[in-house]
Amino acid sequence: MNSTLLEAARKIAPVLADNAEATARATRPVPDNITAIREAGMFALPVPREAGGHDADPRTLVEVIAELGRGCASTAWVVAVSAGNKKLYEPMLPGTAQEALRADPHGVLCGSAVARDIRAERVPGGLRVSGKWAMASGSEVASWAVAGVSLDDGTPPTACLTLLPMTDLTVERTWRAIGMEGTSSHTIVADGVFVPQEFFAELEPGTARKPLSHVGALGLLASMVGATHRALDIVATSITGDRKPQGSTYARVVDSPLGRHWFTEALRRAESAMQRALRVADLQALDPDVTASEEERLRSRVEMATAAQECREAVELLLDLHGTGGFAQDHPLQRQWRDVAVGTRHPVFNSYLLAEQRGRVYFDMSPAAGASQ
Repeated sequence: MNSTLLEAARKIAPVLADNAEATARATRPVPDNITAIREAGMFALPVPREAGGHDADPRTLVEVIAELGRGCASTAWVVAVSAGNKKLYEPMLPGTAQEALRADPHGVLCGSAVARDIRAERVPGGLRVSGKWAMASGSEVASWAVAGVSLDDGTPPTACLTLLPMTDLTVERTWRAIGMEGTSSHTIVADGVFVPQEFFAELEPGTARKPLSHVGALGLLASMVGATHRALDIVATSITGDRKPQGSTYARVVDSPLGRHWFTEALRRAESAMQRALRVADLQALDPDVTASEEERLRSRVEMATAAQECREAVELLLDLHGTGGFAQDHPLQRQWRDVAVGTRHPVFNSYLLAEQRGRVYFDMSPAAGASQ
């Protein structure tokens, strides 16, 4: 199945690449991209086979999303976010909510942890919810959203996970960025939405399993690795063509030993980033249901943050090698640069806080101020 899914991803990557500019302008994956992804079964990657999905393992998810990222990082990001939400949050929901999600295994599930002005109260048969959740990637192409709310009718407050149909929500088009423009990371808004009892779960403190890694984070990294390899493809074509490097006697950039070395340094970093992602994926696949220790989780997150940094370094080397032509607004290289610059700075890849926490755990010190558990 892995090879079949990979081949399908490779076939649709050119479609995504052709639509990358239109996707950026629309600030959401264009309909042709969504159709191609759905028909190839990519939105059903984490869905169990009995529900019409592929039940893909973490390695397959990384490899497939990286191929999609080679075409369009924004579209691949939406696939990754939906896959991560389905994998992590669906099991926490009541059976009826799970059945509703699985009714369309190819649907998009968005969500966000960036909440503000959230109000939730118990009403007969469920909850009444209002509030806003920003940066909900995939919001304009999603069928459902997962959203956390807090009920203040007890001490301490009760955390709840809700499943909301997008037909009950509105989308404020707030996402404007210089990279990853097409992720549809807008703000979703609930205004007095009724959530039936069967569509929310009350989460007991400390009961949530802490796996080695969140498959969603791996997917986000994979989309960045894919964009980095797309940059390699673009520059490889350029330096082996007939463009003569100025100020030299070389007919092609690739004829320069140092030019080849520069490219190889970028290639080494891109390949290392992919291997790091796959290593974390394989560790997760060994026993995904076991709760990992804090040190194991931190090692995994540091590995992913290091891979994200390697993606940025690789693209910077490629920009230096290619020259100023790659910054033209209609040149595909500058898109990879902007996407990688933005995407690899997602909070999950926050390297300085991870380094702080890793050192604290290594020396068995008390939690640092501001450190998240």
